[in-house]
Amino acid sequence: MERAAFRIIDANFNRAREATRVIEEFCRFVLNSAWLSGRAKQLRHELCASLGRLDAGALLSSRDTPGDVGVGRKVDAQLERGALKDSLSAACKRLTEALRVLAETIRVDNQPLAESVESLRYAAYTLEKDIILVSETSEKCRRVRLYIVITSGLPAEVISLTSKCAASGADCIQLRAKGIPDDRLFALAVEFVKICGDAGVLSVINDRADMAVAARADGVHLGQNDLPLEQARSLQLAPLIIGKSTHSLEQLRAACAERATYVGLGPVFPTGTKPDAPAVGLEYVGDAQPVLADAGVGQVAIGGITLENVEEVLRAGARAIAVCAAVTKAADPAAACRALKDKIEAFVAV
Repeated sequence: MERAAFRIIDANFNRAREATRVIEEFCRFVLNSAWLSGRAKQLRHELCASLGRLDAGALLSSRDTPGDVGVGRKVDAQLERGALKDSLSAACKRLTEALRVLAETIRVDNQPLAESVESLRYAAYTLEKDIILVSETSEKCRRVRLYIVITSGLPAEVISLTSKCAASGADCIQLRAKGIPDDRLFALAVEFVKICGDAGVLSVINDRADMAVAARADGVHLGQNDLPLEQARSLQLAPLIIGKSTHSLEQLRAACAERATYVGLGPVFPTGTKPDAPAVGLEYVGDAQPVLADAGVGQVAIGGITLENVEEVLRAGARAIAVCAAVTKAADPAAACRALKDKIEAFVAV
């Protein structure tokens, strides 16, 4: 192999390793995702193993940093970063570019090794896609403190409650409309999503991933007997928040393995919304915290939560609170929504 080829390989091997490390640290410390950081680490190890088949001495001997005409050459705004996400994006692009150069250069002398590097490039494309999807949805969920569930089959009531809650502190609103024909449900969902979007509030559709995608909602919430998460994820046309109800640690671990964006923990207390569902208690909220610690999955406690007991749920470890009747059945839903949000924010601020 020519010395020039070794110089190209050495430079791009270093570039690819450095880029992969940036990606790995973003997944580890920003997304808190063991799954994604593990994949980035595995890609880096596979790259090192592949390039380890070459003569390491020849690679190092070919390095000539002082004589490299590209050292120190910059373009405008080359290193400007407005956020950590910008660093991730730059690292992903740098990685795939370096892998392409490596494959093309190595192919001249070693076709099997070039094919190995080429497969890593496709793995890097998939990893980038998964990171962006997780990053965009989890970032939205991290901002949620108060989550309102509107259970109603009456379009006028849904629109009224959505408007009041969106203007009174709700961070996320879920539409749970049962028994409505699909054409009417779609029309309602579109209006619901618009109200939420105009107010900067996340919109979630209960059960129906197809309806959530068609209405351009921010997310869908699935129960234990609904469409599997992977199938719901395959329908998305844009990053889709996917929530999953859980009622036990076994279900919680399964939802984390399915890579839900967030999980519902409950019902914490007995609830009239689902009278047949036994309460899991505050213990479940507390027991869930270690499981969620490095899963990169959000959480929302739900079920029988009111203004009077919300602090108990927060003390148990809940990061977000979901309510239905405590707001939607109140004499003044807007005031009830604001009172809950104030209490949650006051607790978090302490």
